[in-house]
Amino acid sequence: MELAKSFEPGDLENHWYARWESAGYFKPHMDLSKPSFCIQLPPPNVTGTLHMGHAFNQTIMDGLTRYHRMKGDNTSWIPGTDHAGIATQIVVERQLAEQGVSRHDLGREDFISKVWEWKAKSGGTITSQMRRVGCSVDWEREYFTMDATRAEVVTEVFVRLFEQGLIYRGKRLVNWDPKLGTAVSDLEVISEEEDGHMWHIRYPVVGSDDTVIVATTRPETLLGDVAVAVNPNDERYQHLVGKQLQLPLTGRQIPVIADDYVDAAFGTGFVKITPAHDFNDYQVGKRHATQLINVMSLEAKILAKAQVFGFDGSVQGQIDLPAAYAGLSTAEARKAMVADLDAAGLLVEVKPHKLMTPRGDRTGSVIEPLLTDQWFVAMSKVSEQDPTGKSITQKAIDAVESGQVRFIPENWVNTYNQWMN
Repeated sequence: MELAKSFEPGDLENHWYARWESAGYFKPHMDLSKPSFCIQLPPPNVTGTLHMGHAFNQTIMDGLTRYHRMKGDNTSWIPGTDHAGIATQIVVERQLAEQGVSRHDLGREDFISKVWEWKAKSGGTITSQMRRVGCSVDWEREYFTMDATRAEVVTEVFVRLFEQGLIYRGKRLVNWDPKLGTAVSDLEVISEEEDGHMWHIRYPVVGSDDTVIVATTRPETLLGDVAVAVNPNDERYQHLVGKQLQLPLTGRQIPVIADDYVDAAFGTGFVKITPAHDFNDYQVGKRHATQLINVMSLEAKILAKAQVFGFDGSVQGQIDLPAAYAGLSTAEARKAMVADLDAAGLLVEVKPHKLMTPRGDRTGSVIEPLLTDQWFVAMSKVSEQDPTGKSITQKAIDAVESGQVRFIPENWVNTYNQWMN
């Protein structure tokens, strides 16, 4: 045979990798008299292909795995991929959008089928890339975070924790992406400075000719107001604390309350409190035991009837909202309400105002603080069925302090303990 003029590693690598895999060289030899070494591959998201960061980390893991395998240890490097639900959904929706189709056009079952098709394609690309790089993983143990085995384990753990009283459900304010139709974490919200406005609105004092002027950047949430707050040290307004105000555009009355949250030097010194649609207001409302009045749907449109809840999650009824706003988006409702306030002589002025607008990092949609049912793990609660008398958090701390679990390098113990505490 004639020697090739240049070295072409691809042909050799493909030949030898296939031979190694078929010969079972990556499987662990379970000799219980020898030490064991195992790495679980942090599963890449099935949203595309691997990048240089993956190649870098997998090279380190492969080096460690081959080292322990050559030492004769029982060695297994377990590969897998992650469903990355929201991110994967967006990838598939973008592909459908190129065909002029939405997930709603397809329906739930057909859309899920499309997602699984993408998973097979993307997951296959990822595993072929790992083979191409030479990762000596135990392919017989490959997993997917939504396969039958993982799903069964997740369900089992969830039910066990629920039966022990360590998982509970409650109404909580979350970052809601109306385009995705789901809650997103703080890390998935990008706040951008934008040009906005500050609307100054009159709230009449009941039984008096007086009015108070409330400044807000979100007049459309006025329908969910439960109070107007002033700073307890603001001498200008002490005589109004405890008075009732007529909430504009509605037939409701709301009280004036005093709370340190209010900055007396900002705006007019009056702040509308809307606990179901603002994170700071939620805390104020909780301190004063107000109600939570949700005026928006999951699509961020104004409801025909507001939903009223207590801070304990109890349902306390409904409130009719003005029919003219029902079904309007927040932007449409803002425009209509401002016009109606102006016509009623309750709009004092509108000032330009720079504000930080929260947007979803994937969709660019304005994030709405929205009251939804959420599941929580009770990290500090002790289960009645647990003889140790320790919470989940304390057990996790003890596992590291006792040496049962080790961090390498050790300085990460400090970060871990900060999280746990």
